[in-house]
Amino acid sequence: SALRILERAFSLRKVHSIKDMENTLQLVRNIIPPLSSTKHKGQDGRIGVVGGCQEYTGAPYFAAISALKVGADLSHVFCTSAAAPVIKAYSPELIVHPVLDSPSAVDEVEKWLPRLHALVVGPGLGRDDALLSNVQGILEASKARDIPVVIDADGLWLVAQQPALIQGYQKAVLTPNHMEFSRLHDAVLRGPVDSDDRHGSVLRLSQALGNVTVVQKGERDILSNGQQVLVCSQEGSSRRCGGQGDLLSGSLGVLVHWALLAGPEKTNGSSPLLVAAFGACSLTRQCNHQAFQKHGRSTTTSDMIAEVGAAFRKLFET
Repeated sequence: SALRILERAFSLRKVHSIKDMENTLQLVRNIIPPLSSTKHKGQDGRIGVVGGCQEYTGAPYFAAISALKVGADLSHVFCTSAAAPVIKAYSPELIVHPVLDSPSAVDEVEKWLPRLHALVVGPGLGRDDALLSNVQGILEASKARDIPVVIDADGLWLVAQQPALIQGYQKAVLTPNHMEFSRLHDAVLRGPVDSDDRHGSVLRLSQALGNVTVVQKGERDILSNGQQVLVCSQEGSSRRCGGQGDLLSGSLGVLVHWALLAGPEKTNGSSPLLVAAFGACSLTRQCNHQAFQKHGRSTTTSDMIAEVGAAFRKLFET
């Protein structure tokens, strides 16, 4: 019967997508640098997070701590002066620079750029015009130095206002949620998203931005670099606490650095940024799944961060 054929097609597609996911996870494993006693501090990644203001101090903390938990050696946060003591108080692990609301913010951050391997721009940034204009300058300086940037949250708000900021910059990864994606789509493609064709929408947005990698977060994450489309449907949970995206963007900062270091021969010709993004999506979902098993409805992002080590081992080291 027709239903039978449909069912078979669906289960085949499911099997196919599981096989695809397994193949892609193998590529993620290929880019992870082995731990070794001969390395020195900083070799496995120095990540900067640009964001954090008076209202939003949790997001930059979550992103920066996730980067450390995934395996970066050093994590810096560039935030406003009011946010800095608060973020420092969350953790002694982070290096916190209270510079984002200073008139010389761009220079202050630029001084550090030679020492950073990747930037995560947007967690807890807010939409204050002066801050956004500083972040615009920081993005320009990062592009000039060819530093990979992961853009999330209010960083995406800025990009939707000025798509030229990252147009054609192939070391950028955007991680929009449902709302942020439709805002970007509207700004860049001048029209609403075709909700029946998520794959096509993500592919077209990436192409229109000059093959910038786009990760549309959702029930399943859809990732594209304008050439290839990947789907991450690693099991997560039905708990949607705020902060999960910060775990994703922070871990992605590290994985992007590792993937670019490993190069296309390790990713079997697939785009290193796409492989990194797939890794970060899988990891975030696995953390969510494990935390939910323990805490159920009361799961928060802090519970998920406590799972990073075990989730990483389960996905990438077994």
